[in-house]
Amino acid sequence: MKSTKLLVTEKIPEQFTGDLLVYCVEKSQKGALQCENATVSSWLQAGSFGEFQAKTGEVLLFYPQADKKSDFAAKRLLVVGLGKFEEQDSHDERRERCRQIGGIIAQQAAKVKARKIMICLPEITGIRAKEVAECFTEGLFLGDYRFLKYKKDNPEEEVYLGLEEIRLSGKNTDAVHKGMYAGQIAALAAREARDMAHEPGNCWTPSHFAEHGRMLAKKYSLKCTVLDKDDMKRLGMGGILAVNQGSAEPPAMVILEYRPINKAQTVLLVGKGLTFDSGGICLKPASCMEEMKYDMCGGAAVLAVMQAIGEERPDLGVIAIIPATDNLAGGAALKPGDIITHYNGLTTEVINTDAEGRMILADALAYGLEQFQPDCVIDVATLTGAVIVALGHHHSGLLGNNDELVSRILAAGQRSGEPLWRLPLGKEYTKLIESPVADIKNSGGKTAGTITAAAYLEKFVGTTPWAHLDIAGTAWGFTEKSYVPKGPSGIGVRTLLELVRNWQKFD
Repeated sequence: MKSTKLLVTEKIPEQFTGDLLVYCVEKSQKGALQCENATVSSWLQAGSFGEFQAKTGEVLLFYPQADKKSDFAAKRLLVVGLGKFEEQDSHDERRERCRQIGGIIAQQAAKVKARKIMICLPEITGIRAKEVAECFTEGLFLGDYRFLKYKKDNPEEEVYLGLEEIRLSGKNTDAVHKGMYAGQIAALAAREARDMAHEPGNCWTPSHFAEHGRMLAKKYSLKCTVLDKDDMKRLGMGGILAVNQGSAEPPAMVILEYRPINKAQTVLLVGKGLTFDSGGICLKPASCMEEMKYDMCGGAAVLAVMQAIGEERPDLGVIAIIPATDNLAGGAALKPGDIITHYNGLTTEVINTDAEGRMILADALAYGLEQFQPDCVIDVATLTGAVIVALGHHHSGLLGNNDELVSRILAAGQRSGEPLWRLPLGKEYTKLIESPVADIKNSGGKTAGTITAAAYLEKFVGTTPWAHLDIAGTAWGFTEKSYVPKGPSGIGVRTLLELVRNWQKFD
């Protein structure tokens, strides 16, 4: 995809000569259609014959140049409905509506192959101009996404590569400018996670995670360390080594460190980097197994967050660890009944080789906590099919040992349009992973699968405040939205970034 030029403009909208000029129309409590442009308002009142009601996402397209007396120089004029804002609409709901409208504008631009557009940002009660610009920009960039790397151009069809230039017009230009760039940084990071997830298993391996980590370190002055297989053997990382046994591709543990001069605290992020999951000896069904290239979406999210961290350089220290391998059924593969020893010395009886994600995360969590002693730790993983049974594709699962940390993540997800739902933990669930021959076992059976997987991870975090995001139901196939295409969603990136942006000292 081409890079998109983004700018705030004070240009009079009517003088814009680009491909698409966009106005937003709100429906007042009394039913009147409200638009900041008087000409558009008169058109809507007199010429739409009641067809356009300004419902949320409703669109109407004009071609001003067909009228020689038109006041508009743009090739096309798009009117988008904002709907009616009710008093009970929350602040986060208003943010999400702006995001959705941004995605709709990107969709409409793609339909007419518009490359240069200008958007007249609306004033929305209850939400600041900065946030309007931020959320519109997020929706635009997330909606203007396509993955064409492996598709051959059709010489008989014009290839549309997306928006080349976006101009935002608003009354408070300083606020619009700040919001615009915040939205761009978040959206581009999420798009980077989508790109990584789209890569097939033969083109995105542990070595590619390592290569990408080194690239980010060089670009943003981060520190990158990559532990290889020999390092893991020396350190006793029995979980990731066991999962990797059936593979011809060696594992890697990618560590990125952002350490600001004036940092107050440090957050550790751990992302599951399972580049392809066949299930190992406990082989998955062939149907839809191609989707298991997405089993590294947690690792992609964490790596993409570090891109945004490098851009914004907050006062908060952030460490990212991605344990990366695939899970294949080779001759040396891990077997059900095997017992392995993790980095922290805990032994695990392997009940199911398809419950591998928790095993590689366990080593990363234990190592990261010992090595960096963070104030809290958050892991992100496409960990269980059980979370889809529980929550479908609309909420990510959230578990943790600290109420304050969990509450902060819930709020960050709500503000980002990436909702989460907290599930319980406790002794009753931990009992389900007790083993008669080892310290724990890697599966608690069919019941409470998401919770017992988290109970396994809890064994490796000690008393450190910890939260676990199970994104198996939302990393792809997420709730249909104008700014979320089919395939990988980039879920988790904007939530974690929102958490960092609003960080307050953690007790």
